[in-house]
Amino acid sequence: MGKPPGPPTATHCPYCSLQCGVSMRVAPPRAPLIEPTDFPTNRGGLCAKGWSAPELLDHPDRLTTPLVRTEQGDRSSPFRAATWEEALGLIVDAIRRSLREHGPPGVGCFGGGGLTNEKAYQFGKFARVALGTPHIDYNGRFCMSSAATAANRAFGIDRGLPFPLADVADARAVLLVGSNPADTMPPAMQYFDAGRAVGAAHIVVDPRRSATARGSTLHLQPTPGTDLALANGLLHIAIRAGNLDEAYVADRTTGFDAVRAGVAAWWPDRVERLTGVSTADLRRTVELLATAPSAMILTARGAEQHANGTDTAQAYINLALALGLPGRPYSGYGTITGQGNGQGGREHGQKADQLPGYRRIDDPAARAHVARVWGIDPDELPGPGVSAMELLNRIGTDGGVHVLLVLASNIVVSAPDRNRVRDRLAALDFLAVSDIFLSETAALADVVLPTAQWAEEEGTMTNLEGRVIRRRQVLPPPAGVLDDLTVLALLADRLGRGRYFSADPRTVFEELRRASAGGIADYAGISYERIDAEDGVFWPCPAPDHPGTPRLFAERFATADGRARFIRVDHRDPAEQPDAEYPYVLTTGRIMQQYQSGNQTRRARSLKLSADDPRVELHPDLARRLGIGAADLVELRTRRGTAVFRADLTDGIRPDTVFAPFHWGGAASANALTDPTLDPHSRMPAFKVCAVAVRRVGDAADQPAARPPAPSPTLRSRKDD
Repeated sequence: MGKPPGPPTATHCPYCSLQCGVSMRVAPPRAPLIEPTDFPTNRGGLCAKGWSAPELLDHPDRLTTPLVRTEQGDRSSPFRAATWEEALGLIVDAIRRSLREHGPPGVGCFGGGGLTNEKAYQFGKFARVALGTPHIDYNGRFCMSSAATAANRAFGIDRGLPFPLADVADARAVLLVGSNPADTMPPAMQYFDAGRAVGAAHIVVDPRRSATARGSTLHLQPTPGTDLALANGLLHIAIRAGNLDEAYVADRTTGFDAVRAGVAAWWPDRVERLTGVSTADLRRTVELLATAPSAMILTARGAEQHANGTDTAQAYINLALALGLPGRPYSGYGTITGQGNGQGGREHGQKADQLPGYRRIDDPAARAHVARVWGIDPDELPGPGVSAMELLNRIGTDGGVHVLLVLASNIVVSAPDRNRVRDRLAALDFLAVSDIFLSETAALADVVLPTAQWAEEEGTMTNLEGRVIRRRQVLPPPAGVLDDLTVLALLADRLGRGRYFSADPRTVFEELRRASAGGIADYAGISYERIDAEDGVFWPCPAPDHPGTPRLFAERFATADGRARFIRVDHRDPAEQPDAEYPYVLTTGRIMQQYQSGNQTRRARSLKLSADDPRVELHPDLARRLGIGAADLVELRTRRGTAVFRADLTDGIRPDTVFAPFHWGGAASANALTDPTLDPHSRMPAFKVCAVAVRRVGDAADQPAARPPAPSPTLRSRKDD
């Protein structure tokens, strides 16, 4: 018999940006027991992913020792177990060799939106102080960058939701663009449900009739890649119908005249022809938003992961400003963050152009402030680097990265145009990856470092509302496993810069507070004790006696003159249009049972029972034309590659569109197909639309050729060497 469960520890789910509150008890020899708590974001709710999370803590695939290649420099040779001394020594030797041969830009760092604030902060500091490299970016560039860029341009600040999530329940109209929270963050739906229960009107914009769309008042089903035209058309109608909040526009904004002129050409018939959304539905949408006493416009990846994603988010901000929504009670514009720490991960130095506190790295005052906190000369700080895809594309070139350190990111599955990404990683002189399992990316590395999981570490996260919360340790990591803060401190010490780094999360957070002080994302007044006492603290919070800022923009925007900026934006077609060879449109996204690259959720035993066979959604009319039956094997082919899925026939998707989840690697890798064209402002890839060919390659009884959950370590013991 096992021991009775120990006392509960309050912490948070490791997955999406809700960061649901949970209580955990250690119950050897079983995995810890988990229960949802009455935390403000989830109020006792928890999705299947959250319930399954403890299964991974003692999973047999867990990495518990460093791995190195049996033949150094030959990544086709098997891994063998190594000591930390050997593994760290190999990494430091590779870094030093690259610094000699290529200078600091020859070493790069690639982070993740699941890292705690402390780890994201320390990784950014490690790149600049220990390595001196400008080359650091993270997978949040694939998630939030377009909305963040648009919000900064319009409001002077980027916080996913500028109000608590619970405010959604009091909005009498909600326009939800490119988001499916019923599947991707189910506990959030209680606030949408509460609003609808008292008569709120919800309009969902999605080319699929998703679980969220099925419960909406109105579902707009545009052609993928036309969301910007749709937004401009809605603003055109609002102006023509007299729904413009003229006093708000005059008192609180600038730049409206240029936007008015820009949307003048987007008359309803033109928008209908381009988007496929009827003029009646366009007019009804504007009526619902304009007549409601409180209204919100919320965008997410469906609208933003395009080559014009920044401008698309900007168009919906323009609509919100014209209706006078931002800053009003239970109203405004927001974007729904995806990754667990997608918000905090981009605030404190993981992005190529930023220093802690959301400071610009090319701002002399920002450089001076952060250098003073770090105890270095501002001239030691490198300048801005390049975005995630640009960093990967330049691997092995002059001025590009030759040695890459990856924390908490499975680039091979999550980046677009997978085959090119694999080629670029192969061009590295040296690749080191820190992860909890041997991901598809780790399987390509020279050295793999095992790291602590969410329930085995301390730190803070920042959820979709800008609420800074505590991640508490429930149990220690397995013997022989070090957390990333410790690893970064050890590497810095070996590089002669150890005095600048700590392995203690509280010490790192206290430094983060000082480094962020006075910045846009000001955490100076946030302490572990306040977080514990207040169920989290909303930034900006510049002083210990400041209450935090649950709601932004009530009095002014974070611009120099306090006014929001209208910015004219115009529709442009996606980089790829359907043609005779690739006649359909592919769009990608998430499903309920999986998360991000699937490196964790594809291993969860309970989730595999319900979602272990990736499926592509096709309209029955399209399937009939192509001779495809339910559950047949279907090959998708684009200009970059192929992938095989099982057919899921549904009339909830447009007949010209197919939908594939991106959680799998191998033969079912959706990102072997996707378009790497970048948004010119945010450098976001165009995940959400590309041209695709579809054909049947097997029937329902056939098994896919290669569908492992993820590669397992290939090891040789030392005695075999």
